[in-house]
Amino acid sequence: MPEKKILVKQVKSGIAGTPAQRATLRALGLKRIGHVVEKADRPEIRGMVKAIPHLVAIIEGE
Repeated sequence: MPEKKILVKQVKSGIAGTPAQRATLRALGLKRIGHVVEKADRPEIRGMVKAIPHLVAIIEGE
């Protein structure tokens, strides 16, 4: 069975965020506002997204 995917989109800038928040954006592979990356729907990724909910949006994948 293929692994479920989620799309993570950056909706706000990380400039005013803490260094840890900016590092989380980079670890997710997000580089600019509007950038979308596809990630595996795993607890580690969900935790990273949960740490910066004001900067990203989740788009459920297949």
